[in-house]
Amino acid sequence: MRTIIIIIFLAVFLPFSIMGQGTETPPVIAQKISDNLYQLTGGRGANSGMYIGDNDVLIIDSKMDEASFQGIIEAVKSVTEKPVKWLINTHSDGDHVNGNEFFPQDVVIISHENCRKEFFHSNRNGSPSRWLDEKLLPFIPEIIFNDRMQLHMGTKTVELYYLGVGHTTGDIVVCFPEEKTAFIGDQVFFGRPQLIHSYKGGNFFEHLKTTEKILETVEAERFCSGHADIKTRADIKQHLEEMNTLQLKIRALVKEGRSLEEVQKSFDSDHRALAEVIYNEIKNGF
Repeated sequence: MRTIIIIIFLAVFLPFSIMGQGTETPPVIAQKISDNLYQLTGGRGANSGMYIGDNDVLIIDSKMDEASFQGIIEAVKSVTEKPVKWLINTHSDGDHVNGNEFFPQDVVIISHENCRKEFFHSNRNGSPSRWLDEKLLPFIPEIIFNDRMQLHMGTKTVELYYLGVGHTTGDIVVCFPEEKTAFIGDQVFFGRPQLIHSYKGGNFFEHLKTTEKILETVEAERFCSGHADIKTRADIKQHLEEMNTLQLKIRALVKEGRSLEEVQKSFDSDHRALAEVIYNEIKNGF
């Protein structure tokens, strides 16, 4: 009888236990780039960054839940006792900024001015932004810039660049000159179709121009993005080549008079959303 009860218990409750384990937030891992700079992978949400200045710590992007925030703090404590003072949002997508609300209110949040505006932008489905809640207002960027900004952390300098519209209207590049490394958020996707948020004002053809400007303006050899391993300048050049090949194919199909549905059928399901963006922009004169 005891054996039967045990079997029934395992059959009923073990699957739920396994399902529960599967929903746990993955640990945040600090990937060392230099003694001062780390990429933070894992958790829920996009890759983040951590930079240790002379007196305090800078975080780039906050992931998207409290457990991931705690993972970021644990990663900081694993390498330094200095406090987190700065948080930079590379853009306004939830997987990069929803963790803002778990940071102490004395942490200074920085972004591009367009990024801050997009915190209040309606969601893709037209529903109101969660950031309209007054309780969340302290966790929206409080320092904004237009084209370029320098943040001095003692003897160390962090460079912030806004180089134009792309993935959204507010994506920035965060550069660490000593490490020759730049964090580019979602401005460039690798290993998956480029995502363009048209509903936020993002634009594919402007993305191409802005990505070219990254290579022309930023003196970095390593590029940390939101959803990939660390990449090189050659990887970004390859991305540009692939995107130009893609838009030329779609432009040729548009010239043949193909409809959006016909154009989308020329691509696998993963690329159809991007194909739609490019198609619509070409039809609108790009």
